[in-house]
Amino acid sequence: MEITADTNVLLRFLLNDDHKQAAAASKVLNNASTVAVTLPALCEVVWVLSQGYKMAATDIANAVENLLDSDSIKVNRPAADAGLRLLRAGGDFADGVIAFEGHALGGLVFTSFDKKAIALLKKQGHTTQLLT
Repeated sequence: MEITADTNVLLRFLLNDDHKQAAAASKVLNNASTVAVTLPALCEVVWVLSQGYKMAATDIANAVENLLDSDSIKVNRPAADAGLRLLRAGGDFADGVIAFEGHALGGLVFTSFDKKAIALLKKQGHTTQLLT
C-alpha cells in the first residue's frame, strides 16, 4: 500500500505515547511500500516536538533523520535536509524548508522580520534581507 502519513501518525510512531495509536501507526508505516511524508507534516512534527513536548533540537533532528532514512519514506529530501541543517544550527526547521523551497521557486533572497533566521541562513550562504 502507498500512503501519505498525517502528522498525528508520524508523532504517534515517533513518541509511542499512546500505545494503541503507536501500534497502529507503526503497523501502517512498516507495512506500507511507500510512505509519503509531506513538508508541512514534517514542519508540524518538529513544531509539536519542540513546543509541545519540549524536546531538544538535536533529539528532534535525530528522530526526524532516522524516520526519513527508512527505505519506504518518500520526501523532498533536499528540503528536509535544509530544515534539519537550520534546526541543528539553532534555528527553526520550517525556516530552513521555506528558504530552500523559496530558492527553488526563484526567490533568491530570503526576506523576513526574524533576525535569528536571517543570521543563521546568512551563515549558511543564503542571500537574506531583514525587514524592520
